[in-house]
Amino acid sequence: MPEKQPLVWDVHFHLTDVPGETPEDRMKEIVKYLDRMGIDRVMLSLGYPLLADPSPKQLRQGNDQVLRAVKSRPHRAYGFVYLNPKYVQASLNEFDRCVRDGPMVGVKLWVAKRCSARELDPIAKQAASMEAPILQHTWFKVNGNGPGESTPNDIVKLAGRYPGVPFICGHTGGDWELGIRAIRPAKNVFADLAGSNPTSGFVEMAVRELGAERVIYGSDAFGRSCASQLGKVMGAEISETARRLILGENLRRILTPILRTKGYT
Repeated sequence: MPEKQPLVWDVHFHLTDVPGETPEDRMKEIVKYLDRMGIDRVMLSLGYPLLADPSPKQLRQGNDQVLRAVKSRPHRAYGFVYLNPKYVQASLNEFDRCVRDGPMVGVKLWVAKRCSARELDPIAKQAASMEAPILQHTWFKVNGNGPGESTPNDIVKLAGRYPGVPFICGHTGGDWELGIRAIRPAKNVFADLAGSNPTSGFVEMAVRELGAERVIYGSDAFGRSCASQLGKVMGAEISETARRLILGENLRRILTPILRTKGYT
């Protein structure tokens, strides 16, 4: 009997660089790619255009775009609310609107402020109250990060203050050898495979250093193609059990508490 196809959930997906005038149009196009690549569900975050330091009004507009896209294809996407820690109260209000009182299931943080800053504490507490994961962009840049751009070291500091919150280390810092080792001691930090070249050895090292249970597939589409990012996992020299965990089972496990609270399971 042929083995069942693995569950594939993509933790890192955007509405940018997709044809379509409306969020619904763009989501319709996205589903074509998902069907082609065998991806069951994506975690959508950020609206369009991409804004690195959005105002409260811009946050709401971008999150509304994601809400519309998710509503149009609820069986193919969940939403992560985009927040800006420079506007703490506005971010808490947006969390309540989109997650506590809305359909979103996680938090997305980008480059407005380093996530080790104390302004992140109220956001992390709010996420903890709903058992919502936080996806934080991270990077190690050879010419230095931007003033608000986090590294994996920053996410480890925040995760240490909130051990009950699952933190997903976006891109694993780009320089994944450094990123994997940086997050290794923090058991509530997971490696996101998205957004770097499909370099041989990335997934194998992550599994070896962290355990397969702490590695999560993501694409960062459409900054990257689904195919190139899936190739990291499909071509990795790891066990089939590990591959299935990475492709979707780990993310589903992390999301199960909030999905259950919302009646999605």
